[in-house]
Amino acid sequence: MKGKYTYSVREGIATLSFGSPAGNALPAQLLADLSQQIEIFGIDPEARILILQSEGAGAFCGGAYLNELMSVENPSQGKDFFMGFAHLINAIRCCSKFVIGRIHGKIVGGGVGLAAACDFSLATEAAAVKLSELSIGLGPYVIEPAVSRKIGTTAFAQLSFEATQWKSAQWAFDRGLYAQLYPSVEALDAALESQAQQWAQYDPVAMHQLKKLHWKDTEHWDELLEKNAAITGQLACSDFTQNFLKKLKNK
Repeated sequence: MKGKYTYSVREGIATLSFGSPAGNALPAQLLADLSQQIEIFGIDPEARILILQSEGAGAFCGGAYLNELMSVENPSQGKDFFMGFAHLINAIRCCSKFVIGRIHGKIVGGGVGLAAACDFSLATEAAAVKLSELSIGLGPYVIEPAVSRKIGTTAFAQLSFEATQWKSAQWAFDRGLYAQLYPSVEALDAALESQAQQWAQYDPVAMHQLKKLHWKDTEHWDELLEKNAAITGQLACSDFTQNFLKKLKNK
């Protein structure tokens, strides 16, 4: 499966949109493309704020692309697969400018990590969340630092243990994953446009320093996320996970 993305800048506001046919799940190449584009945004003199969004009216992000996970043959390949999410989270973390998430619909697995990694995420009431990894023999190891940082370890534990249950957007808002919640996509977009225009007027140096403050004590994440990707890659090769994915594919 090939995903796609677009990047544009208008009046200091950059927009990075991604999409894929499988519920906006993220194949490896799209993960790499998004990471690279966020790095480019960070040095783009015309861009001050980035809105990260996905296409369509369905899910915001379905997490990892499971068909690619089925092709993993050894722990090294598994680690490489999950490093795509590690690189994307770290690209947002290391970017000198704010990345704002536009979460219009449901998010699963790595999509939750992506929303958590954004500096500020605005969502609709349709943006329910689920960490399904445990149910397929994995765990949300790579995204855990970003998610726990946003919602706390207790809420993360609940979300990761209850791997087959959707949590409402209100649940996510109450625990800090979303900064604001809106009744419709139209209301979300109006608020997002207004907020982004305001942020685009602020001093870039002050915003950079504030972002560094928000992300303090995360300097070790390059090593931490790589270690967690290795753990997940090992589990991805287990008979349990591979058999589960084959059954899922044959449904």
